[in-house]
Amino acid sequence: MSDMVPSSIAVRELPLFPLPDVVLFPERPLPLHIFEFRYRIMTNTILDSDRRFGVLMFDPAKGQNASVGCCAEIVNFQRLPDDRMRIMTKGKQRFRVLEYVREKPYRVGLVEWLEDTPPVGELQPLADDVAKLLNDVVRLSAKLTDQKIELPDDLPRLPCELSFWVASNLHGVAAEQQALLEMQDTGERLQREAEILGTTRSHLAARTALKDALS
Repeated sequence: MSDMVPSSIAVRELPLFPLPDVVLFPERPLPLHIFEFRYRIMTNTILDSDRRFGVLMFDPAKGQNASVGCCAEIVNFQRLPDDRMRIMTKGKQRFRVLEYVREKPYRVGLVEWLEDTPPVGELQPLADDVAKLLNDVVRLSAKLTDQKIELPDDLPRLPCELSFWVASNLHGVAAEQQALLEMQDTGERLQREAEILGTTRSHLAARTALKDALS
């Protein structure tokens, strides 16, 4: 994927930003409001360097951070009163935390970069199936809610990019998103998304049929 952290840099220290039930994926946007003192320090520090930090999903139920996250790069920012900031970030490469090297004023981890393994077979047919399921889900959702819902014109078509886009747009299922983030097999990720979208399509089709019958 373009503009990623060079794979030749296998391990590095990375400031870490845990977020409750938030999973960032490569190439996806993430707006943030920085107000905690320690993260204001972190943001000002990384703005003077490479503008990159790691986003980790914090599980409130378990009270712990995930071990796999996604590097975020600040693409623009706005300073607010009291040194608070609004920042727009973009997901870059995934990483695994090997160890925590510092806890204060903010957490810093030693991380290794993660990439999907090269596919054994052709994944485009599976990606096309996932895209069709996604279109069906959007179409049925629009019909059921009487709202205009459309997919973006720049929806990724390539298997890996599409798999991250779909995963990032699953709502209210942070644990499922985290599992998809941790997968290092594009085909496995697409297959799981096909199962999720297939189940969702069936539920929406049944509800739409009921709505039509009662109208």
